[in-house]
Amino acid sequence: MKDVIEQRLGALQAEYEAGQKMLAELDAKRSQLTTTLLRIEGAMQVLREMLASERPATDNVTNDAKAAR
Repeated sequence: MKDVIEQRLGALQAEYEAGQKMLAELDAKRSQLTTTLLRIEGAMQVLREMLASERPATDNVTNDAKAAR
């Protein structure tokens, strides 16, 4: 009976260690993904700001063209 318990304990320890390793890998992937998403969000914000700064100039050209008619 003791041998069966020791075998089961060994199997559970191996499974636990594998789970811990998998959890660490997932945490690392989550961290990398969070960093990537922050970079993408920053890039999107820059592009939005660039678009916003272009709109008034475009609107003025459009309004000038309408006034010239």
